[in-house]
Amino acid sequence: MINAISERLRGLVSLFWREVAKFGLVGGVAFVVDSAVFVGLLNGPLHSSEVWAKSIATVVASIFSWVANRYWTFRHRKQANVVREAILFAIMNGVGLLIAAGCVAFTKYILLMTDKVSIFVAGSIVGLVLGTIFRFFAYRFWVFNVELDAEPGYEGDHEIFEPHPTAAVAAAKPGGPGEQSEG
Repeated sequence: MINAISERLRGLVSLFWREVAKFGLVGGVAFVVDSAVFVGLLNGPLHSSEVWAKSIATVVASIFSWVANRYWTFRHRKQANVVREAILFAIMNGVGLLIAAGCVAFTKYILLMTDKVSIFVAGSIVGLVLGTIFRFFAYRFWVFNVELDAEPGYEGDHEIFEPHPTAAVAAAKPGGPGEQSEG
């Protein structure tokens, strides 16, 4: 029993490590895109509309992120129904956008910190970190979750989450694995 749990935990760490590394790289590039658009808008046409600037920057970075995550990070999990996947992605990014824009609004209207550095830190550091944590789990479990194919390195991933039915039946039987038989 302990070995089975240990084996599943190692499998989860291995699975998540690969995806977290790719997700992190995509996120790093998306951060640069988001920050560049945000700073450009803050120093340009939306200089006094920080929440709108953050919202637009997040949408632009999210479009990049969807393409990169769909075709690279979670390519082995992408759904056959692209429209459904895009809608789920948009909803999850809408929540991420609300998190980032909420951090900007909180900083500007509640904390009354209106300098560009505070606004940038609120939206592009705090909001991005909180939104990224939410997005990883949302993408992993809701958006790119349908297909666990036989791509090399991923062929056993479904067993981490869904143990083989015969293993569950054997474990449940008296005297099965994990139980001591009397005698």
